[in-house]
This record gives sequence, structure tokens and C-alpha cells, in this order.
Amino acid sequence: MRLTMLKSKLHRVTVSHAELNYEGSCAIDQDFMQRANILPFEQLHIYNVSNGQRFTTYAIVAPAGSKTIGINGAAAHKANTGDTLIICTYAELTAEKAAIFQPELVYFKDHNVFSHQSKGELAQDKL
Repeated sequence: MRLTMLKSKLHRVTVSHAELNYEGSCAIDQDFMQRANILPFEQLHIYNVSNGQRFTTYAIVAPAGSKTIGINGAAAHKANTGDTLIICTYAELTAEKAAIFQPELVYFKDHNVFSHQSKGELAQDKL
């Protein structure tokens, strides 16, 4: 059996810009992506805390240190500058690996200021 498990989460990030006339995707500060172990072009599930919208897109890299969370393309209809988001990735794991897996949980304060992190290193080393 394979289970779909939360792999990583950027909790309560703020949309820095939304651009409708763009090919699509979500631009994320490279530092945020590294903290959460999110890869370029990885599928994202985005939950808009401000308006209840949920949507799926993919990650693209924004410059490190920019604090960018940019919603592009059609998804810009679902999020506005200043909205609060939860951005998640998921992974399929065997039941055995799922039992020991710990996700990367990255928490933010207002204006995309890093707060703290719950790292899953120990359990992931066993995968």
C-alpha cells in the first residue's frame, strides 16, 4: 500500500504579488524552498486562508532573500497581494516509510518573516 503524506508546508506566507498575465506557477523565495525541501517545478497545493480558495500549481524559484510569494497566471484570480496562504507539497510513500516520515514544516510571521521550523531530518534519514 502507498500513502500520500504531507512532505512540506510553508505556513502563513503572504502573497507579495499576483500577476494574471503570466504563464502560470507560484514564485517562491529560494531560501523558503530550500527550508521546506521544495524543488523547482514541484506540484504545490495552495490554501488561501484569506478567502478560502484552494488550488494546485507548481513552484518556480524567486531570488533568495526576496521574501517573494508570487501567484501567477490563472491562479491570480484566487489570491491577491496581501493574502495569507498555506503552501503544501505531498509525497507517496510505502506504509512502512510513512510510519517514520516527518514533513518539513516552516512557519512565518507577517510579511514573510521566518518564525521557526519543525524539521523532519531524523526520520527522513531512515528513508
